[in-house]
Amino acid sequence: MDLPGPIHDFLLVFLGSGLILGGLGVVLLTNPIYSAFSLGLVLVCISLFYILSNSHFVAAAQLLIYVGAINVLILFAVMFMNGSEYYKDFNLWTIGNGLTSLVCTNTSWYGVIWTTRSNQIIEQDLISNSQQIGIHLATDFFLPFEFISIILLVALIGAIAVARQ
Repeated sequence: MDLPGPIHDFLLVFLGSGLILGGLGVVLLTNPIYSAFSLGLVLVCISLFYILSNSHFVAAAQLLIYVGAINVLILFAVMFMNGSEYYKDFNLWTIGNGLTSLVCTNTSWYGVIWTTRSNQIIEQDLISNSQQIGIHLATDFFLPFEFISIILLVALIGAIAVARQ
Protein backbone atom coordinates (compact mmCIF):
# COMPACT_ATOMS: atom_id res chain seq x y z
CA MET A 1 0.00 0.00 0.00
CA ASP A 2 1.18 3.47 -0.77
CA LEU A 3 0.43 5.24 2.47
CA PRO A 4 1.92 8.45 3.83
CA GLY A 5 4.86 7.92 6.15
CA PRO A 6 3.20 8.66 9.52
CA ILE A 7 0.17 6.48 8.78
CA HIS A 8 2.41 3.63 7.62
CA ASP A 9 4.53 3.95 10.75
CA PHE A 10 1.43 4.02 12.98
CA LEU A 11 0.07 0.88 11.33
CA LEU A 12 3.43 -0.86 11.75
CA VAL A 13 3.51 -0.01 15.46
CA PHE A 14 -0.14 -1.02 15.90
CA LEU A 15 0.34 -4.36 14.14
CA GLY A 16 3.62 -4.98 15.95
CA SER A 17 1.98 -4.42 19.31
CA GLY A 18 -0.86 -6.71 18.22
CA LEU A 19 1.71 -9.37 17.38
CA ILE A 20 3.47 -9.00 20.71
CA LEU A 21 0.24 -9.06 22.74
CA GLY A 22 -1.11 -11.99 20.75
CA GLY A 23 2.13 -13.92 21.16
CA LEU A 24 2.14 -13.29 24.88
CA GLY A 25 -1.48 -14.41 24.99
CA VAL A 26 -0.60 -17.67 23.24
CA VAL A 27 2.16 -18.40 25.74
CA LEU A 28 0.70 -17.06 28.97
CA LEU A 29 -3.04 -17.73 28.86
CA THR A 30 -3.95 -20.95 30.62
CA ASN A 31 -7.25 -21.50 28.82
CA PRO A 32 -6.40 -23.17 25.49
CA ILE A 33 -9.36 -21.60 23.71
CA TYR A 34 -8.12 -18.12 24.58
CA SER A 35 -4.64 -19.16 23.44
CA ALA A 36 -6.07 -20.31 20.11
CA PHE A 37 -7.86 -16.99 19.67
CA SER A 38 -4.60 -15.19 20.47
CA LEU A 39 -2.90 -17.30 17.81
CA GLY A 40 -5.61 -16.17 15.39
CA LEU A 41 -4.83 -12.55 16.28
CA VAL A 42 -1.14 -13.16 15.57
CA LEU A 43 -1.88 -14.76 12.20
CA VAL A 44 -4.23 -11.93 11.18
CA CYS A 45 -1.59 -9.33 12.15
CA ILE A 46 0.99 -11.18 10.05
CA SER A 47 -1.33 -11.13 7.04
CA LEU A 48 -1.88 -7.39 7.55
CA PHE A 49 1.91 -6.95 7.57
CA TYR A 50 1.96 -8.67 4.18
CA ILE A 51 -0.67 -6.23 2.92
CA LEU A 52 1.45 -3.29 4.10
CA SER A 53 4.42 -4.67 2.17
CA ASN A 54 2.35 -4.99 -1.04
CA SER A 55 2.28 -8.80 -0.98
CA HIS A 56 -1.45 -9.20 -1.37
CA PHE A 57 -1.38 -12.80 -2.58
CA VAL A 58 0.72 -13.92 0.37
CA ALA A 59 -1.66 -12.07 2.71
CA ALA A 60 -4.67 -13.80 1.19
CA ALA A 61 -2.94 -17.17 1.41
CA GLN A 62 -2.03 -16.46 5.04
CA LEU A 63 -5.64 -15.64 5.89
CA LEU A 64 -7.14 -18.58 4.02
CA ILE A 65 -4.67 -21.27 5.02
CA TYR A 66 -3.54 -20.35 8.51
CA VAL A 67 -6.46 -18.41 9.95
CA GLY A 68 -9.22 -20.09 7.99
CA ALA A 69 -8.02 -23.66 8.20
CA ILE A 70 -5.23 -24.29 10.69
CA ASN A 71 -6.53 -22.05 13.47
CA VAL A 72 -10.07 -23.39 13.09
CA LEU A 73 -8.68 -26.93 13.26
CA ILE A 74 -6.79 -26.02 16.44
CA LEU A 75 -9.99 -24.57 17.92
CA PHE A 76 -11.92 -27.76 17.12
CA ALA A 77 -9.17 -29.88 18.69
CA VAL A 78 -9.17 -27.71 21.80
CA MET A 79 -12.95 -27.91 22.10
CA PHE A 80 -12.79 -31.71 22.13
CA MET A 81 -10.45 -31.66 25.14
CA ASN A 82 -11.64 -31.69 28.72
CA GLY A 83 -11.63 -28.05 29.77
CA SER A 84 -11.91 -28.52 33.52
CA GLU A 85 -8.29 -29.56 33.97
CA TYR A 86 -6.97 -26.18 32.84
CA TYR A 87 -8.48 -24.18 35.67
CA LYS A 88 -6.71 -25.94 38.55
CA ASP A 89 -3.48 -23.95 38.55
CA PHE A 90 -3.72 -20.33 37.52
CA ASN A 91 -0.13 -19.17 37.94
CA LEU A 92 0.30 -16.58 35.23
CA TRP A 93 4.01 -16.01 35.70
CA THR A 94 5.77 -19.27 36.37
CA ILE A 95 9.51 -19.58 36.08
CA GLY A 96 9.28 -21.38 32.74
CA ASN A 97 6.99 -18.75 31.22
CA GLY A 98 9.25 -15.96 32.43
CA LEU A 99 12.40 -17.59 31.05
CA THR A 100 10.72 -18.34 27.73
CA SER A 101 9.48 -14.77 27.41
CA LEU A 102 12.92 -13.43 28.30
CA VAL A 103 14.71 -15.60 25.75
CA CYS A 104 12.21 -14.81 22.98
CA THR A 105 12.29 -11.08 23.71
CA ASN A 106 16.09 -10.97 23.77
CA THR A 107 16.32 -12.95 20.55
CA SER A 108 13.81 -10.74 18.75
CA TRP A 109 15.44 -7.50 19.89
CA TYR A 110 18.86 -8.83 18.90
CA GLY A 111 17.42 -9.51 15.43
CA VAL A 112 15.94 -6.02 15.24
CA ILE A 113 19.21 -4.39 16.26
CA TRP A 114 21.21 -6.61 13.89
CA THR A 115 19.06 -5.79 10.86
CA THR A 116 18.98 -2.05 11.53
CA ARG A 117 22.76 -1.87 11.80
CA SER A 118 23.40 -3.81 8.61
CA ASN A 119 22.42 -2.72 5.13
CA GLN A 120 18.78 -1.79 4.78
CA ILE A 121 16.57 -4.04 2.70
CA ILE A 122 15.13 -2.35 -0.35
CA GLU A 123 11.37 -2.80 -0.84
CA GLN A 124 11.86 -3.69 -4.50
CA ASP A 125 13.98 -6.67 -3.47
CA LEU A 126 11.16 -7.90 -1.24
CA ILE A 127 8.62 -7.59 -4.03
CA SER A 128 10.84 -9.38 -6.52
CA ASN A 129 11.56 -12.11 -3.97
CA SER A 130 7.87 -12.69 -3.32
CA GLN A 131 7.23 -12.75 -7.05
CA GLN A 132 10.04 -15.27 -7.48
CA ILE A 133 8.55 -17.46 -4.75
CA GLY A 134 5.17 -17.35 -6.50
CA ILE A 135 6.72 -18.17 -9.86
CA HIS A 136 8.67 -21.11 -8.41
CA LEU A 137 5.59 -22.45 -6.61
CA ALA A 138 3.55 -22.26 -9.82
CA THR A 139 6.22 -23.78 -12.10
CA ASP A 140 9.14 -25.67 -10.57
CA PHE A 141 7.54 -26.77 -7.31
CA PHE A 142 3.99 -27.32 -8.52
CA LEU A 143 3.95 -31.09 -7.92
CA PRO A 144 5.52 -30.95 -4.42
CA PHE A 145 3.13 -28.13 -3.52
CA GLU A 146 0.12 -30.18 -4.59
CA PHE A 147 1.53 -33.29 -2.90
CA ILE A 148 1.82 -31.41 0.40
CA SER A 149 -1.74 -30.14 0.04
CA ILE A 150 -2.97 -33.72 -0.47
CA ILE A 151 -1.02 -34.87 2.60
CA LEU A 152 -2.60 -32.08 4.65
CA LEU A 153 -6.05 -33.03 3.35
CA VAL A 154 -5.51 -36.68 4.32
CA ALA A 155 -4.30 -35.60 7.78
CA LEU A 156 -7.39 -33.43 8.22
CA ILE A 157 -9.71 -36.27 7.19
CA GLY A 158 -7.86 -38.60 9.57
CA ALA A 159 -8.20 -36.11 12.42
CA ILE A 160 -11.93 -35.82 11.78
CA ALA A 161 -12.28 -39.61 11.68
CA VAL A 162 -10.39 -39.98 14.97
CA ALA A 163 -12.44 -37.20 16.57
CA ARG A 164 -15.71 -38.92 15.63
CA GLN A 165 -14.67 -42.09 17.45
